[in-house]
Amino acid sequence: MQQRKLGKQGLEVAAIGLGCMGMSEFYGPADDATSISVIHGALERGVTLFDTADMYGVGRNEELVGTALAGRRDRAVIATKFGFVREANGGRGGVSGRPEYVRSACDASLRRLKIDTIDLYYQHRVDPAVPIEDTVGAMAELVHQGKVRFLGLSEAAPATIRRACKVHPIAALQTEFSLWSRDPEAELLALCEELGIAFVAYSPLGRGFLTGAIASTEALAKDDTRRSHPRFGDDNLAQNRALVGKLTELARAHSCTPAQLAIAWLLARAPFIIPIPGTRKLSRLEENLASAAIALTAADLAAIDQVAPPGAAAGLRYPAERMAAVNR
Repeated sequence: MQQRKLGKQGLEVAAIGLGCMGMSEFYGPADDATSISVIHGALERGVTLFDTADMYGVGRNEELVGTALAGRRDRAVIATKFGFVREANGGRGGVSGRPEYVRSACDASLRRLKIDTIDLYYQHRVDPAVPIEDTVGAMAELVHQGKVRFLGLSEAAPATIRRACKVHPIAALQTEFSLWSRDPEAELLALCEELGIAFVAYSPLGRGFLTGAIASTEALAKDDTRRSHPRFGDDNLAQNRALVGKLTELARAHSCTPAQLAIAWLLARAPFIIPIPGTRKLSRLEENLASAAIALTAADLAAIDQVAPPGAAAGLRYPAERMAAVNR
């Protein structure tokens, strides 16, 4: 698979990574053995970037990724995140960017992943109560100690990113970006290009909606968090299904699926964009990775813009209370 630079400090990864969140929480029941087989399948097919976080499954996802990559560490770039505080029972305790929390969270992630060094360590959400300089300063200490190789931010505003870069180089920004979440085009993409920061696009398939496989909210498991997301709600579902229908028609012209078209669109936007679609199925993994072979022309991109322009999706991308945690 084509390689892309993850920042300007020398790290390279395959153009498409694997988001592992849904293997442990949020999208209904999952099976660890099957998830591990998907991670192994990804490695065999050239994927190198594996994305997790300490809050996914209250640490269980890191344990899963660590188990899956044991004995294969030299073939994987492991990215994890801190910032969301989770209680043992799964409850949420807000966001923390306090230096002492950064240090303790990193040590806990290293234990769960069973590794000595985290390749890419993100602040999951910016803590409005702690200056970004203090948080990134603590993250930089981890680099100096050899516990972390490269630093990243997630859902951070342009001004925050600039301030962070003055403390320590930022290799990657992870933010939601897809054909139904095009907000990063306003400022973030240009900023990443200017500063030499990789843009890691999470939820590149709109949490699965852009696959065309979700016909109704009722089709989701009872404990699937997407049931609470406005874009999956009855008020917005019809408009969003119509959007996917138009993308499906365009995909047929390329003999591909709407999911593949959505990932190919991201890859065509800029050479520093790295999508990390998540899946728990080997067949979906293979479908996603095949997107790298789809070459879109300027005319193709213009046609996609016509049917899926910025703002085309109906509803907020998160419930209002979770949107409040996004740094702006």
